[in-house]
Amino acid sequence: MPPILSVSSLHKTYESGFEALKNINLDIRKGEIFALLGPNGAGKTTLISIICGIISPTDGTVLVDGRDIIRDYRTTRSKIGLVPQELATDAFEKVFPTVKFSRGLFGKAPNPLHIEKVLRDLSLWDKRSDRITTLSGGMKRRLMIAKALSHEPKILFLDEPTAGVDVELREELWSLIRSLRDSGVTIILTTHYIREAEEMADRIGVINKGSLVVVEDKNTLMKKLGKKQLVLQLNDKLSYIPDELSNYAIELSNTGKELIYTYDTQENKTGITRLLQQIRDSGIKFNDLHTHESSLEEIFKSLVRESR
Repeated sequence: MPPILSVSSLHKTYESGFEALKNINLDIRKGEIFALLGPNGAGKTTLISIICGIISPTDGTVLVDGRDIIRDYRTTRSKIGLVPQELATDAFEKVFPTVKFSRGLFGKAPNPLHIEKVLRDLSLWDKRSDRITTLSGGMKRRLMIAKALSHEPKILFLDEPTAGVDVELREELWSLIRSLRDSGVTIILTTHYIREAEEMADRIGVINKGSLVVVEDKNTLMKKLGKKQLVLQLNDKLSYIPDELSNYAIELSNTGKELIYTYDTQENKTGITRLLQQIRDSGIKFNDLHTHESSLEEIFKSLVRESR
């Protein structure tokens, strides 16, 4: 199946000479949730803005459902919904007319039943006659999503969708995003909440300084780059690691009460059995042990450090 979105050899250099994007190549599969991670200034917003036709690329091509975003701007743009990070709305308009108007901007025939469904799915139906200025921040965030869904897009961009919302609303939005994916909508989200990407994404891309560092299935990425640590709780405090343990990737905690052994889960032999025997032979006693696996946040930080 051809990708719903294909980015090829994409470059963007601003008039100031700043190179915001460098040779970006990326295919997005239909019906997936793709998380784009990166520090501030990495190029996330520039990439989204080009795909959505807000700014022009310096070089390269972007195809949406097989059509070029520049040659077929109106057709491709109508297939995309964008939820920006900023809450930009006409504060004195009412909810239902605002969402209805957004649909009309894309040349779609009126469909009050679809608008009603979107508002109900986002728990906004009871607010349909309220002025936007009376809505809470969380409700305004939902309204931005409703506007982006008004014209039934095939691709939905969510730029920091849960920024500034409470935990309860965040869980509700996650549930909505999953249901949209299940209905066939392709979701591309940027987020600073690493747990959000870990919870939601099928695949993850990491961008830094305008270049894609990695694009990988989430589970594969965590298996490939994630490491485990074996932590031993010692009976007695140590002041140094004995020489006979120096060949192992082992550290002593600041308190001197823990030995921490880092190992690669992809290796056929982790060396744990031999290490434990060596520790016993050294006369070191421990009363407990547990393992710790790398989180996506730790993997992300590691990738960004390596790309600097």
